[in-house]
Amino acid sequence: MATAAASRPMTAEEKKVIFASSLGTVFEWYDFYLYGSLAAIIAKQFFSGLDAGSAFIFALLAFAAGFIVRPFGALFFGRLGDMIGRKYTFLVTILIMGLSTFIVGILPNYASIGVAAPVILIALRMLQGLALGGEYGGAATYVAEHSPQGKRGAYTSWIQTTATLGLMLSLMVILGTQTLLGAEKFADWGWRIPFIVSIGLLAVSVYIRLSMNESPAFAKMKAEGKTSKAPLSESFGQWKNLKIVILALIGLTAGQAVVWYSGQFYALFFLTQALKVDGPTANIFVAVSLVIGTPFFVVFGAWSDKIGRKPIIMAGCLLAVLTYFPVFTALTKAANPALAEAQAKNKVTITADPSECSFQFNPTGTVKFTSSCDIAKQVLAGSSVSYDNVVAPAGTVASIKIGAVEIPSYTSKGLPADEAKKKDAEFKKAVATDLKTAGYPAKADPDRIDKVTVVAILTYLVILVTMVYGPIAAMLVELFPTRIRYTSMSLPYHIGNGWFGGLLPTTAFAIVAQTGNMYNGLWYPIIIAGMTFVVGMLFVKETKDVDIYAND
Repeated sequence: MATAAASRPMTAEEKKVIFASSLGTVFEWYDFYLYGSLAAIIAKQFFSGLDAGSAFIFALLAFAAGFIVRPFGALFFGRLGDMIGRKYTFLVTILIMGLSTFIVGILPNYASIGVAAPVILIALRMLQGLALGGEYGGAATYVAEHSPQGKRGAYTSWIQTTATLGLMLSLMVILGTQTLLGAEKFADWGWRIPFIVSIGLLAVSVYIRLSMNESPAFAKMKAEGKTSKAPLSESFGQWKNLKIVILALIGLTAGQAVVWYSGQFYALFFLTQALKVDGPTANIFVAVSLVIGTPFFVVFGAWSDKIGRKPIIMAGCLLAVLTYFPVFTALTKAANPALAEAQAKNKVTITADPSECSFQFNPTGTVKFTSSCDIAKQVLAGSSVSYDNVVAPAGTVASIKIGAVEIPSYTSKGLPADEAKKKDAEFKKAVATDLKTAGYPAKADPDRIDKVTVVAILTYLVILVTMVYGPIAAMLVELFPTRIRYTSMSLPYHIGNGWFGGLLPTTAFAIVAQTGNMYNGLWYPIIIAGMTFVVGMLFVKETKDVDIYAND
Protein backbone atom coordinates (compact mmCIF):
# COMPACT_ATOMS: atom_id res chain seq x y z
CA MET A 1 0.00 0.00 0.00
CA ALA A 2 1.29 3.45 -0.94
CA THR A 3 2.30 5.72 1.89
CA ALA A 4 0.65 9.07 2.53
CA ALA A 5 3.78 10.85 1.34
CA ALA A 6 3.66 9.01 -1.95
CA SER A 7 -0.06 9.47 -2.60
CA ARG A 8 -0.55 13.16 -1.67
CA PRO A 9 -0.70 15.78 -4.44
CA MET A 10 2.51 17.36 -5.68
CA THR A 11 3.40 20.56 -3.85
CA ALA A 12 4.64 23.73 -5.57
CA GLU A 13 8.11 23.17 -4.08
CA GLU A 14 8.30 19.64 -5.46
CA LYS A 15 7.21 20.84 -8.91
CA LYS A 16 9.97 23.44 -8.77
CA VAL A 17 12.72 20.93 -8.01
CA ILE A 18 11.46 18.55 -10.69
CA PHE A 19 11.60 21.37 -13.23
CA ALA A 20 15.06 22.31 -12.00
CA SER A 21 16.26 18.71 -12.29
CA SER A 22 15.00 18.46 -15.88
CA LEU A 23 16.58 21.77 -16.81
CA GLY A 24 19.96 20.75 -15.45
CA THR A 25 19.78 17.50 -17.40
CA VAL A 26 19.05 19.42 -20.62
CA PHE A 27 22.29 21.32 -20.05
CA GLU A 28 24.23 18.09 -19.53
CA TRP A 29 22.92 16.65 -22.79
CA TYR A 30 23.76 19.95 -24.52
CA ASP A 31 27.36 19.54 -23.38
CA PHE A 32 27.46 15.89 -24.41
CA TYR A 33 26.11 16.44 -27.94
CA LEU A 34 28.26 19.48 -28.79
CA TYR A 35 31.16 17.15 -29.47
CA GLY A 36 29.19 14.89 -31.79
CA SER A 37 27.74 17.80 -33.73
CA LEU A 38 31.22 19.27 -34.30
CA ALA A 39 33.08 16.00 -34.92
CA ALA A 40 34.25 17.00 -38.42
CA ILE A 41 35.80 20.28 -37.21
CA ILE A 42 37.26 18.65 -34.10
CA ALA A 43 38.91 16.05 -36.34
CA LYS A 44 40.78 18.79 -38.21
CA GLN A 45 41.72 20.67 -35.03
CA PHE A 46 42.91 17.79 -32.84
CA PHE A 47 43.76 14.91 -35.20
CA SER A 48 45.49 16.87 -37.95
CA GLY A 49 48.56 14.64 -37.69
CA LEU A 50 46.54 11.99 -39.57
CA ASP A 51 45.07 12.02 -43.07
CA ALA A 52 41.55 13.51 -43.33
CA GLY A 53 39.70 10.18 -43.38
CA SER A 54 41.55 8.67 -40.44
CA ALA A 55 41.26 11.94 -38.49
CA PHE A 56 37.48 11.88 -38.78
CA ILE A 57 37.36 8.20 -37.82
CA PHE A 58 39.46 8.83 -34.69
CA ALA A 59 37.27 11.83 -33.81
CA LEU A 60 34.23 9.53 -34.00
CA LEU A 61 36.00 6.90 -31.91
CA ALA A 62 36.68 9.58 -29.28
CA PHE A 63 32.95 10.38 -29.42
CA ALA A 64 32.17 6.68 -28.94
CA ALA A 65 34.50 6.58 -25.91
CA GLY A 66 32.00 8.81 -24.13
CA PHE A 67 29.35 6.13 -24.62
CA ILE A 68 31.58 3.21 -23.71
CA VAL A 69 32.51 4.56 -20.26
CA ARG A 70 28.93 5.49 -19.31
CA PRO A 71 28.23 2.20 -17.45
CA PHE A 72 31.35 2.78 -15.30
CA GLY A 73 30.00 6.22 -14.41
CA ALA A 74 26.71 4.54 -13.52
CA LEU A 75 28.49 2.20 -11.09
CA PHE A 76 30.66 4.86 -9.48
CA PHE A 77 28.05 7.59 -9.07
CA GLY A 78 25.20 5.15 -8.49
CA ARG A 79 27.06 3.84 -5.43
CA LEU A 80 27.58 7.40 -4.15
CA GLY A 81 23.93 8.26 -4.78
CA ASP A 82 22.71 5.32 -2.75
CA MET A 83 25.16 6.01 0.09
CA ILE A 84 25.26 9.82 0.48
CA GLY A 85 22.19 11.01 -1.40
CA ARG A 86 20.73 11.90 -4.79
CA LYS A 87 21.14 15.68 -4.62
CA TYR A 88 24.87 15.90 -3.90
CA THR A 89 25.80 13.14 -6.33
CA PHE A 90 24.25 14.68 -9.39
CA LEU A 91 25.57 18.09 -8.32
CA VAL A 92 29.03 16.53 -8.72
CA THR A 93 28.14 15.00 -12.12
CA ILE A 94 27.11 18.34 -13.60
CA LEU A 95 30.31 20.00 -12.34
CA ILE A 96 32.42 17.33 -14.04
CA MET A 97 30.41 17.56 -17.26
CA GLY A 98 30.39 21.36 -17.38
CA LEU A 99 34.07 21.86 -16.59
CA SER A 100 35.14 19.17 -19.10
CA THR A 101 33.10 20.88 -21.81
CA PHE A 102 34.50 24.32 -21.00
CA ILE A 103 38.09 23.00 -21.10
CA VAL A 104 37.49 21.55 -24.60
CA GLY A 105 36.63 25.12 -25.66
CA ILE A 106 40.00 26.47 -24.52
CA LEU A 107 42.15 23.39 -25.23
CA PRO A 108 45.11 24.12 -27.60
CA ASN A 109 44.88 22.13 -30.82
CA TYR A 110 47.32 19.66 -32.42
CA ALA A 111 49.23 22.41 -34.22
CA SER A 112 49.97 24.07 -30.85
CA ILE A 113 50.83 21.22 -28.49
CA GLY A 114 51.07 18.15 -30.71
CA VAL A 115 49.91 14.71 -29.59
CA ALA A 116 49.00 16.00 -26.11
CA ALA A 117 45.95 17.71 -27.68
CA PRO A 118 44.07 14.56 -28.78
CA VAL A 119 45.14 12.71 -25.61
CA ILE A 120 43.66 15.42 -23.37
CA LEU A 121 40.58 15.64 -25.60
CA ILE A 122 39.86 11.92 -25.28
CA ALA A 123 40.39 12.11 -21.49
CA LEU A 124 37.88 14.98 -21.28
CA ARG A 125 35.44 13.04 -23.45
CA MET A 126 35.67 10.05 -21.12
CA LEU A 127 35.06 12.31 -18.11
CA GLN A 128 31.91 13.57 -19.86
CA GLY A 129 30.77 9.98 -20.37
CA LEU A 130 31.42 9.11 -16.72
CA ALA A 131 29.46 12.17 -15.59
CA LEU A 132 26.53 11.37 -17.85
CA GLY A 133 26.60 7.81 -16.53
CA GLY A 134 25.90 9.17 -13.07
CA GLU A 135 23.51 11.92 -14.16
CA TYR A 136 20.54 10.10 -15.63
CA GLY A 137 19.98 7.62 -12.82
CA GLY A 138 20.16 10.44 -10.29
CA ALA A 139 17.75 12.68 -12.14
CA ALA A 140 15.23 9.90 -12.83
CA THR A 141 15.41 8.61 -9.26
CA TYR A 142 15.19 12.11 -7.80
CA VAL A 143 12.14 13.06 -9.87
CA ALA A 144 10.34 9.76 -9.28
CA GLU A 145 10.89 9.97 -5.53
CA HIS A 146 9.31 13.44 -5.54
CA SER A 147 6.29 12.33 -7.60
CA PRO A 148 2.92 11.40 -6.09
CA GLN A 149 1.56 7.88 -6.57
CA GLY A 150 -0.18 7.58 -9.93
CA LYS A 151 1.83 10.43 -11.51
CA ARG A 152 5.35 9.02 -11.73
CA GLY A 153 5.10 8.27 -15.44
CA ALA A 154 3.91 11.79 -16.21
CA TYR A 155 6.57 13.54 -14.11
CA THR A 156 9.56 11.38 -15.06
CA SER A 157 8.64 11.70 -18.76
CA TRP A 158 9.87 15.31 -18.57
CA ILE A 159 13.36 13.92 -17.86
CA GLN A 160 12.93 11.82 -21.02
CA THR A 161 12.55 14.95 -23.18
CA THR A 162 15.89 16.33 -22.02
CA ALA A 163 18.14 14.33 -24.39
CA THR A 164 16.15 15.55 -27.40
CA LEU A 165 15.98 19.12 -26.08
CA GLY A 166 19.70 19.13 -25.31
CA LEU A 167 20.45 17.94 -28.84
CA MET A 168 18.23 20.67 -30.31
CA LEU A 169 19.83 23.34 -28.07
CA SER A 170 23.33 22.33 -29.16
CA LEU A 171 22.33 22.47 -32.84
CA MET A 172 20.71 25.90 -32.38
CA VAL A 173 23.79 27.40 -30.66
CA ILE A 174 26.09 25.94 -33.32
CA LEU A 175 23.89 27.18 -36.17
CA GLY A 176 23.58 30.65 -34.61
CA THR A 177 27.34 30.98 -34.06
CA GLN A 178 28.09 29.70 -37.55
CA THR A 179 25.62 32.14 -39.14
CA LEU A 180 27.03 35.05 -37.15
CA LEU A 181 30.72 34.36 -37.88
CA GLY A 182 30.59 32.66 -41.26
CA ALA A 183 31.78 29.15 -42.11
CA GLU A 184 35.49 30.01 -42.39
CA LYS A 185 35.86 31.78 -39.03
CA PHE A 186 33.65 29.20 -37.35
CA ALA A 187 35.84 26.33 -38.58
CA ASP A 188 39.01 28.22 -37.54
CA TRP A 189 38.12 29.35 -34.01
CA GLY A 190 34.37 30.03 -33.72
CA TRP A 191 33.60 26.36 -32.98
CA ARG A 192 35.04 27.00 -29.50
CA ILE A 193 32.27 29.47 -28.60
CA PRO A 194 29.49 26.87 -27.98
CA PHE A 195 31.87 25.04 -25.62
CA ILE A 196 32.98 28.20 -23.80
CA VAL A 197 29.46 29.63 -23.30
CA SER A 198 28.50 26.36 -21.60
CA ILE A 199 30.21 27.75 -18.47
CA GLY A 200 27.19 30.03 -18.16
CA LEU A 201 24.85 27.05 -18.41
CA LEU A 202 26.97 25.32 -15.77
CA ALA A 203 26.62 28.26 -13.38
CA VAL A 204 22.83 28.25 -13.79
CA SER A 205 22.63 24.48 -13.35
CA VAL A 206 24.79 24.45 -10.21
CA TYR A 207 22.77 27.32 -8.70
CA ILE A 208 19.53 25.45 -9.40
CA ARG A 209 20.77 22.18 -7.97
CA LEU A 210 22.14 23.80 -4.82
CA SER A 211 18.63 25.09 -4.12
CA MET A 212 17.10 21.60 -4.30
CA ASN A 213 16.05 19.47 -1.37
CA GLU A 214 17.05 15.83 -0.96
CA SER A 215 14.43 13.38 -2.23
CA PRO A 216 11.85 12.49 0.47
CA ALA A 217 12.31 8.73 -0.07
CA PHE A 218 16.06 8.90 0.52
CA ALA A 219 15.69 11.38 3.41
CA LYS A 220 13.20 9.06 5.11
CA MET A 221 15.43 6.02 4.59
CA LYS A 222 18.49 7.90 5.89
CA ALA A 223 16.60 9.09 8.97
CA GLU A 224 15.64 5.48 9.71
CA GLY A 225 19.27 4.33 9.25
CA LYS A 226 18.38 1.99 6.38
CA THR A 227 20.78 3.24 3.69
CA SER A 228 22.90 0.61 1.97
CA LYS A 229 26.48 0.23 3.14
CA ALA A 230 27.48 -1.69 0.00
CA PRO A 231 25.08 -0.90 -2.88
CA LEU A 232 27.29 -2.56 -5.51
CA SER A 233 27.38 -5.93 -3.79
CA GLU A 234 23.67 -5.70 -2.92
CA SER A 235 22.74 -4.81 -6.50
CA PHE A 236 24.93 -7.28 -8.35
CA GLY A 237 26.09 -9.79 -5.75
CA GLN A 238 22.64 -10.98 -4.71
CA TRP A 239 20.73 -13.01 -7.32
CA LYS A 240 17.31 -11.59 -6.38
CA ASN A 241 18.51 -8.13 -7.45
CA LEU A 242 20.97 -9.18 -10.18
CA LYS A 243 18.29 -11.06 -12.11
CA ILE A 244 16.17 -7.89 -12.18
CA VAL A 245 19.18 -5.91 -13.45
CA ILE A 246 19.66 -8.46 -16.25
CA LEU A 247 15.97 -8.44 -17.14
CA ALA A 248 15.95 -4.63 -17.13
CA LEU A 249 18.82 -4.66 -19.64
CA ILE A 250 17.64 -7.39 -22.01
CA GLY A 251 13.90 -6.96 -21.57
CA LEU A 252 13.73 -3.13 -21.49
CA THR A 253 16.70 -0.86 -22.11
CA ALA A 254 18.48 -2.68 -24.96
CA GLY A 255 15.42 -2.50 -27.21
CA GLN A 256 14.55 1.00 -26.03
CA ALA A 257 18.07 2.16 -26.86
CA VAL A 258 18.21 0.86 -30.45
CA VAL A 259 14.76 2.30 -31.21
CA TRP A 260 15.88 5.65 -29.71
CA TYR A 261 19.10 5.80 -31.73
CA SER A 262 17.41 4.58 -34.92
CA GLY A 263 14.75 7.29 -34.73
CA GLN A 264 17.02 10.21 -33.84
CA PHE A 265 20.49 9.38 -35.20
CA TYR A 266 20.42 6.54 -37.70
CA ALA A 267 17.57 8.20 -39.61
CA LEU A 268 19.75 11.31 -40.06
CA PHE A 269 22.76 9.18 -41.05
CA PHE A 270 20.61 7.28 -43.57
CA LEU A 271 19.31 10.51 -45.11
CA THR A 272 22.75 12.03 -45.61
CA GLN A 273 24.90 8.96 -46.34
CA ALA A 274 22.64 6.49 -48.14
CA LEU A 275 20.10 8.86 -49.71
CA LYS A 276 22.57 11.71 -50.35
CA VAL A 277 20.34 14.49 -49.02
CA ASP A 278 22.51 17.53 -48.21
CA GLY A 279 23.34 18.04 -44.52
CA PRO A 280 21.45 21.29 -43.80
CA THR A 281 18.26 19.99 -45.45
CA ALA A 282 18.44 16.67 -43.59
CA ASN A 283 19.02 18.50 -40.28
CA ILE A 284 15.94 20.66 -40.89
CA PHE A 285 13.80 17.58 -41.63
CA VAL A 286 14.97 15.88 -38.43
CA ALA A 287 14.54 19.07 -36.36
CA VAL A 288 10.94 19.53 -37.58
CA SER A 289 10.11 15.91 -36.76
CA LEU A 290 11.62 16.34 -33.27
CA VAL A 291 9.52 19.46 -32.64
CA ILE A 292 6.36 17.58 -33.66
CA GLY A 293 7.21 14.35 -31.86
CA THR A 294 8.80 15.53 -28.57
CA PRO A 295 5.48 16.25 -26.74
CA PHE A 296 4.64 12.55 -27.08
CA PHE A 297 7.28 11.74 -24.45
CA VAL A 298 4.92 13.29 -21.91
CA VAL A 299 1.80 11.84 -23.58
CA PHE A 300 3.07 8.27 -23.33
CA GLY A 301 4.58 8.88 -19.88
CA ALA A 302 1.21 10.05 -18.56
CA TRP A 303 -0.63 7.28 -20.40
CA SER A 304 1.65 4.71 -18.75
CA ASP A 305 0.24 5.83 -15.37
CA LYS A 306 -3.16 4.59 -16.58
CA ILE A 307 -2.53 1.46 -18.64
CA GLY A 308 0.97 0.51 -17.47
CA ARG A 309 4.56 1.06 -18.61
CA LYS A 310 5.12 -2.35 -20.17
CA PRO A 311 2.38 -2.35 -22.87
CA ILE A 312 3.59 0.98 -24.31
CA ILE A 313 7.31 0.08 -24.32
CA MET A 314 6.66 -3.37 -25.80
CA ALA A 315 4.34 -1.92 -28.47
CA GLY A 316 7.09 0.53 -29.51
CA CYS A 317 9.61 -2.30 -29.87
CA LEU A 318 7.16 -4.47 -31.83
CA LEU A 319 6.26 -1.65 -34.22
CA ALA A 320 9.96 -1.04 -34.86
CA VAL A 321 10.49 -4.72 -35.70
CA LEU A 322 7.51 -4.85 -38.05
CA THR A 323 7.83 -1.50 -39.81
CA TYR A 324 11.51 -0.46 -40.08
CA PHE A 325 12.12 -2.06 -43.48
CA PRO A 326 8.98 -0.68 -45.20
CA VAL A 327 9.38 2.71 -43.50
CA PHE A 328 13.02 3.19 -44.57
CA THR A 329 12.14 1.96 -48.08
CA ALA A 330 9.39 4.60 -48.21
CA LEU A 331 11.91 7.17 -46.96
CA THR A 332 14.14 6.37 -49.96
CA LYS A 333 11.26 6.92 -52.39
CA ALA A 334 10.32 10.22 -50.75
CA ALA A 335 13.80 11.69 -50.21
CA ASN A 336 15.58 10.46 -53.34
CA PRO A 337 13.06 9.10 -55.86
CA ALA A 338 15.70 8.98 -58.62
CA LEU A 339 17.76 6.56 -56.52
CA ALA A 340 14.71 4.37 -55.83
CA GLU A 341 13.88 4.32 -59.56
CA ALA A 342 17.46 3.43 -60.53
CA GLN A 343 17.58 0.61 -57.98
CA ALA A 344 14.34 -0.83 -59.39
CA LYS A 345 15.35 -0.55 -63.08
CA ASN A 346 19.09 -1.19 -63.01
CA LYS A 347 20.21 -3.45 -60.20
CA VAL A 348 23.88 -3.52 -59.28
CA THR A 349 25.72 -6.76 -58.56
CA ILE A 350 29.28 -7.76 -57.68
CA THR A 351 30.38 -11.12 -59.05
CA ALA A 352 33.41 -12.37 -57.12
CA ASP A 353 35.23 -15.26 -55.56
CA PRO A 354 34.07 -15.14 -51.90
CA SER A 355 37.51 -16.15 -50.63
CA GLU A 356 39.00 -12.82 -51.75
CA CYS A 357 36.24 -10.68 -50.21
CA SER A 358 37.30 -9.23 -46.83
CA PHE A 359 35.14 -7.80 -44.06
CA GLN A 360 34.79 -4.20 -45.24
CA PHE A 361 34.65 -2.50 -41.83
CA ASN A 362 37.82 -0.42 -41.34
CA PRO A 363 37.38 1.74 -38.20
CA THR A 364 40.99 2.89 -37.99
CA GLY A 365 41.40 3.66 -41.68
CA THR A 366 44.70 1.76 -41.75
CA VAL A 367 43.74 -1.40 -43.67
CA LYS A 368 44.65 -1.43 -47.36
CA PHE A 369 42.27 -3.55 -49.44
CA THR A 370 44.01 -4.94 -52.56
CA SER A 371 41.82 -7.78 -53.91
CA SER A 372 39.53 -7.17 -56.90
CA CYS A 373 36.46 -7.94 -54.76
CA ASP A 374 37.44 -5.54 -51.98
CA ILE A 375 38.28 -2.75 -54.44
CA ALA A 376 34.93 -3.18 -56.20
CA LYS A 377 33.04 -3.11 -52.90
CA GLN A 378 34.91 -0.03 -51.70
CA VAL A 379 34.07 1.90 -54.88
CA LEU A 380 30.34 1.09 -54.60
CA ALA A 381 30.30 1.81 -50.86
CA GLY A 382 31.96 5.18 -51.56
CA SER A 383 29.14 5.94 -54.00
CA SER A 384 26.47 4.76 -51.48
CA VAL A 385 25.17 2.18 -53.98
CA SER A 386 23.35 -0.96 -52.83
CA TYR A 387 24.33 -4.16 -54.58
CA ASP A 388 23.80 -7.91 -54.53
CA ASN A 389 26.62 -10.44 -54.24
CA VAL A 390 26.99 -13.21 -56.86
CA VAL A 391 29.37 -16.12 -56.16
CA ALA A 392 31.99 -16.75 -58.83
CA PRO A 393 34.42 -19.71 -59.23
CA ALA A 394 37.74 -19.57 -57.39
CA GLY A 395 40.31 -17.31 -59.02
CA THR A 396 37.74 -15.19 -60.87
CA VAL A 397 38.53 -11.47 -61.08
CA ALA A 398 35.61 -9.57 -59.53
CA SER A 399 33.35 -7.43 -61.67
CA ILE A 400 30.59 -4.89 -61.15
CA LYS A 401 27.42 -5.20 -63.22
CA ILE A 402 25.19 -2.12 -63.49
CA GLY A 403 22.04 -3.04 -65.36
CA ALA A 404 23.38 -4.77 -68.49
CA VAL A 405 26.87 -3.22 -68.33
CA GLU A 406 29.71 -5.19 -66.73
CA ILE A 407 32.93 -3.53 -65.51
CA PRO A 408 35.89 -5.75 -64.52
CA SER A 409 37.71 -4.83 -61.32
CA TYR A 410 41.45 -5.26 -60.75
CA THR A 411 43.96 -6.43 -58.13
CA SER A 412 46.36 -3.80 -56.81
CA LYS A 413 48.59 -6.18 -54.89
CA GLY A 414 52.19 -5.92 -56.14
CA LEU A 415 51.47 -3.01 -58.48
CA PRO A 416 53.78 0.03 -58.38
CA ALA A 417 52.14 3.00 -56.63
CA ASP A 418 51.77 5.05 -59.81
CA GLU A 419 50.17 2.21 -61.75
CA ALA A 420 47.82 1.38 -58.86
CA LYS A 421 46.76 5.02 -58.66
CA LYS A 422 46.12 5.14 -62.42
CA LYS A 423 44.04 1.95 -62.39
CA ASP A 424 42.08 3.22 -59.39
CA ALA A 425 41.19 6.46 -61.18
CA GLU A 426 40.18 4.62 -64.38
CA PHE A 427 38.04 2.10 -62.51
CA LYS A 428 36.25 4.76 -60.43
CA LYS A 429 35.60 6.86 -63.54
CA ALA A 430 34.14 3.88 -65.41
CA VAL A 431 31.86 2.97 -62.51
CA ALA A 432 30.74 6.58 -61.99
CA THR A 433 29.97 7.00 -65.70
CA ASP A 434 27.88 3.84 -65.89
CA LEU A 435 26.06 4.64 -62.63
CA LYS A 436 25.13 8.03 -64.05
CA THR A 437 23.96 6.45 -67.33
CA ALA A 438 21.85 3.96 -65.33
CA GLY A 439 20.15 6.85 -63.53
CA TYR A 440 21.94 6.66 -60.18
CA PRO A 441 22.08 10.26 -58.84
CA ALA A 442 25.22 11.76 -57.35
CA LYS A 443 23.00 13.49 -54.79
CA ALA A 444 19.30 13.90 -54.00
CA ASP A 445 17.50 16.44 -56.21
CA PRO A 446 16.02 19.07 -53.81
CA ASP A 447 13.15 19.75 -56.22
CA ARG A 448 12.05 16.11 -56.22
CA ILE A 449 12.13 15.58 -52.44
CA ASP A 450 8.63 14.95 -51.06
CA LYS A 451 9.16 17.11 -47.98
CA VAL A 452 5.82 16.39 -46.32
CA THR A 453 6.25 12.62 -46.62
CA VAL A 454 9.84 12.75 -45.37
CA VAL A 455 8.82 14.74 -42.28
CA ALA A 456 5.84 12.41 -41.69
CA ILE A 457 8.09 9.32 -41.83
CA LEU A 458 10.70 10.88 -39.53
CA THR A 459 7.94 11.95 -37.12
CA TYR A 460 6.65 8.37 -37.02
CA LEU A 461 10.16 7.19 -36.12
CA VAL A 462 10.35 9.83 -33.35
CA ILE A 463 6.95 8.72 -32.01
CA LEU A 464 8.32 5.17 -31.71
CA VAL A 465 11.18 6.72 -29.72
CA THR A 466 8.69 8.42 -27.37
CA MET A 467 6.79 5.15 -26.86
CA VAL A 468 9.83 3.23 -25.66
CA TYR A 469 11.55 6.12 -23.88
CA GLY A 470 8.73 8.10 -22.29
CA PRO A 471 7.77 5.50 -19.63
CA ILE A 472 11.21 3.87 -19.16
CA ALA A 473 12.49 6.09 -16.31
CA ALA A 474 9.45 5.42 -14.12
CA MET A 475 9.63 1.69 -14.83
CA LEU A 476 13.35 1.42 -14.00
CA VAL A 477 12.86 3.34 -10.74
CA GLU A 478 9.95 1.08 -9.78
CA LEU A 479 11.89 -2.12 -10.43
CA PHE A 480 14.35 -1.59 -7.57
CA PRO A 481 14.15 -0.86 -3.80
CA THR A 482 15.09 2.61 -2.54
CA ARG A 483 18.30 1.55 -0.81
CA ILE A 484 19.98 0.40 -4.08
CA ARG A 485 17.79 2.15 -6.67
CA TYR A 486 20.33 4.66 -8.01
CA THR A 487 22.99 1.98 -8.56
CA SER A 488 20.71 -0.79 -9.83
CA MET A 489 18.77 1.22 -12.42
CA SER A 490 21.75 3.18 -13.74
CA LEU A 491 23.80 0.20 -14.93
CA PRO A 492 21.23 -1.47 -17.23
CA TYR A 493 20.18 1.92 -18.55
CA HIS A 494 23.71 2.93 -19.52
CA ILE A 495 24.78 -0.47 -20.88
CA GLY A 496 21.61 -0.43 -22.99
CA ASN A 497 21.94 3.17 -24.17
CA GLY A 498 25.72 3.51 -24.06
CA TRP A 499 26.65 0.21 -25.71
CA PHE A 500 23.64 -1.28 -27.53
CA GLY A 501 22.41 2.16 -28.62
CA GLY A 502 25.56 4.27 -28.82
CA LEU A 503 27.33 1.74 -31.03
CA LEU A 504 24.36 1.32 -33.38
CA PRO A 505 25.67 3.59 -36.18
CA THR A 506 29.06 1.80 -36.19
CA THR A 507 27.50 -1.67 -36.16
CA ALA A 508 24.90 -0.83 -38.79
CA PHE A 509 27.62 0.61 -41.04
CA ALA A 510 29.63 -2.60 -40.69
CA ILE A 511 26.62 -4.70 -41.73
CA VAL A 512 25.92 -2.50 -44.75
CA ALA A 513 29.58 -2.54 -45.79
CA GLN A 514 29.71 -6.33 -45.54
CA THR A 515 26.44 -7.16 -47.31
CA GLY A 516 26.20 -4.28 -49.81
CA ASN A 517 22.53 -3.59 -49.09
CA MET A 518 21.87 -0.14 -47.61
CA TYR A 519 18.84 -1.44 -45.69
CA ASN A 520 20.62 -4.34 -44.00
CA GLY A 521 21.96 -2.12 -41.21
CA LEU A 522 18.38 -2.15 -39.92
CA TRP A 523 18.76 -5.79 -38.93
CA TYR A 524 20.75 -4.69 -35.86
CA PRO A 525 17.96 -2.61 -34.21
CA ILE A 526 15.31 -5.06 -35.42
CA ILE A 527 17.00 -8.09 -33.81
CA ILE A 528 17.73 -6.25 -30.54
CA ALA A 529 14.21 -4.76 -30.34
CA GLY A 530 12.75 -8.18 -31.12
CA MET A 531 14.81 -9.76 -28.32
CA THR A 532 13.58 -7.11 -25.89
CA PHE A 533 9.96 -7.65 -26.95
CA VAL A 534 10.13 -11.41 -26.35
CA VAL A 535 12.03 -11.22 -23.05
CA GLY A 536 10.00 -8.23 -21.82
CA MET A 537 6.65 -9.85 -22.58
CA LEU A 538 7.60 -13.16 -20.95
CA PHE A 539 9.62 -12.13 -17.90
CA VAL A 540 9.32 -8.40 -17.04
CA LYS A 541 6.52 -7.51 -14.63
CA GLU A 542 4.34 -4.40 -14.76
CA THR A 543 5.45 -1.82 -12.15
CA LYS A 544 3.08 1.18 -12.24
CA ASP A 545 1.42 0.31 -8.90
CA VAL A 546 4.66 -0.43 -7.03
CA ASP A 547 5.28 1.41 -3.73
CA ILE A 548 8.69 3.01 -4.38
CA TYR A 549 9.12 3.82 -0.69
CA ALA A 550 9.49 0.12 0.09
CA ASN A 551 13.02 -1.14 0.80
CA ASP A 552 12.48 -4.83 0.19
